[in-house]
Amino acid sequence: MTTLKDQLQHKIDFKTKPTGSLGRLEEIALQLGMIQNTLSPKLEKPSLLVFAADHGIADEGVSPYPKDVTWQMAMNFCAGGAAISVFCKQNGITLKVIDAGVDYDFPADGPIIDAKIARGSKNMMMEPAMTVDECQLAMQRGAEFVKQEAEAGCNTIGFGEMGIGNTSPSSLLMHRFMELPVEACTGKGAGVEGEALDHKTAVLKAVSEKYNPQTALENLATFGGLEIAMMVGAILEARRQHMVILIDGFIATAATLTAIQFDESVRDNCIFCHASEEKGHQLMLDFLNAKPVLSLGMRLGEGSGAAVAYPVIQAAATFINEMASFEDAGVSNKEEDTSVQSS
Repeated sequence: MTTLKDQLQHKIDFKTKPTGSLGRLEEIALQLGMIQNTLSPKLEKPSLLVFAADHGIADEGVSPYPKDVTWQMAMNFCAGGAAISVFCKQNGITLKVIDAGVDYDFPADGPIIDAKIARGSKNMMMEPAMTVDECQLAMQRGAEFVKQEAEAGCNTIGFGEMGIGNTSPSSLLMHRFMELPVEACTGKGAGVEGEALDHKTAVLKAVSEKYNPQTALENLATFGGLEIAMMVGAILEARRQHMVILIDGFIATAATLTAIQFDESVRDNCIFCHASEEKGHQLMLDFLNAKPVLSLGMRLGEGSGAAVAYPVIQAAATFINEMASFEDAGVSNKEEDTSVQSS
């Protein structure tokens, strides 16, 4: 019996081109068809949700920037001035910015969506980042936002984040779920180097040694962040909605790694959009057997890599739907034309 995967591969192989000559685009087209359970995958109403939150661990000097940058950048996203803003505008992606836990009161009538659970996570040097209840609520709210997008006709969704200090929880989640040393998982984030990076690493090692959570939920509550937990819930719901999930860089991949602890099948729906320059990202990609679409030396976050990769993913859907087959075009296919002899 011919499977959908076989049918998709046949459709791809018999377009008017040498077999495999569109490279990675052919793999993406196959994945899109499998996610959507169709021979004619389409990307509809693409959306990118940016979750913003502050982090108590920032009080330990793990980032060179003050917490105020979180709310200021969230406002910049909505004003159209950030990288993610201009890339979404360029590529026709709907951008929504969600306050998961920013230590700031945004205007009630402003463009930022209020889903605040707390005014940031707790300082992990003192206590777990979140209670289990807070973590579950964040996951639930993330899922609700994805449901709303799906109900509006979106079948392709990406996620971004904003939160000073959020490479630290991401490094800790990677450390726990991949069972790697903290040193292998900790990079410069927004710009810590030299002694500052040594300090960040020492802080994260101390945090890791302080707790011993057992389940995926306990790990996320202990070491995560409100925006990361919201992203985990959103990723899980996007899988349930059979959506194409565009995964950004280090922090989004850490959230995906976490989501996979809850549901391994999430991996099938994820397209990893770029290889971040942040230390540890390539290790996570290798662990997930993920081949990134782009490698541009980016390490910005915000969902920027997902937005930049979107036209490439769109090209994969376009060629499988619109490119002629050998039969349609009346072009001889070397695999079928046995009258042509090699010289």
